Amino acid sequence: MTATALYKPVSWERARNRAYAWGLLPALAVLLLITLVPSLALIISSLTPLSLVDPAASFNFADPLINFRQLMHDERFLNSATTQLQLSFLTVAMQLGTGVSLALLLNGASRQLQYLRSPFLIPMLIPPVVVALIWKIIYSPDISPLHRLIESAGFSLDALTANPHTALWAIAVADTWQWFPFTLLMILASLQMLPSEPLEAARIDGANRLQILRYIVFPHIRPVLLVCGLFRLIDSFKAFPLIYILTDGGPGNVTEVSNYYGFTQAFNFSYWGYGSAIAVLILLGVFALSLIVSRFGRSRHEQH
Repeated sequence: MTATALYKPVSWERARNRAYAWGLLPALAVLLLITLVPSLALIISSLTPLSLVDPAASFNFADPLINFRQLMHDERFLNSATTQLQLSFLTVAMQLGTGVSLALLLNGASRQLQYLRSPFLIPMLIPPVVVALIWKIIYSPDISPLHRLIESAGFSLDALTANPHTALWAIAVADTWQWFPFTLLMILASLQMLPSEPLEAARIDGANRLQILRYIVFPHIRPVLLVCGLFRLIDSFKAFPLIYILTDGGPGNVTEVSNYYGFTQAFNFSYWGYGSAIAVLILLGVFALSLIVSRFGRSRHEQH
């Protein structure tokens, strides 16, 4: 048998895919190391009564579901889950409303509008801890320019983060200020792709602005609104820096969401197994929302 017969030519596409695979292998290994290993450790610890008081319990799997059963009867955890849902609803609704309103105002091809769009992106580029410190100053009556302005007008305003009726709203406003640029960009991009023919036809038929918005603009941007809402719903579970710096879960436990409650259980009371169980439930919820986003994106792609 000749050497030519032993040689099997490799197609260019197969060689390219092999090169891609070898090139991605180091990055995938690092990604698995920093995501899979901590995730497995989290799941394993959630199945044990691990605490710093009893380190030997890290390998006690006699009753692996005890933490999850206790969570179902933990009123403080159930209250934190309700608070999380309230905060998520507030932030998503406010961010979508602000994003749509500003996108409609800034939609256009003029150079002035292009210059006006850039400042609105600044909050999204600021680290969350810095955002929390900015709003800490705004909400502190002694040094707040907002309180000084209201007092100069002859009115008085209590500390918003110290009032049980306004603390959660204060967190939602701060979170909305940081992340509404995301919805603004997405919706503005969708408006920029809106074909001009339906708009011109509607104007010729005598439709006013409200009718154009209702029957042409909003049906066009509805899929983008849904995707933005789902993405912001997922990210609403990450309001930890704002809560930690602004309210510390208070007053009382009015702003104590699930991830903050898990933090206090794990690091304030050293119940690592219990805190890990809370984190696992949050992880499952976020994973379910991610599946909804991916399936919706896939269905939209198939429709087009």
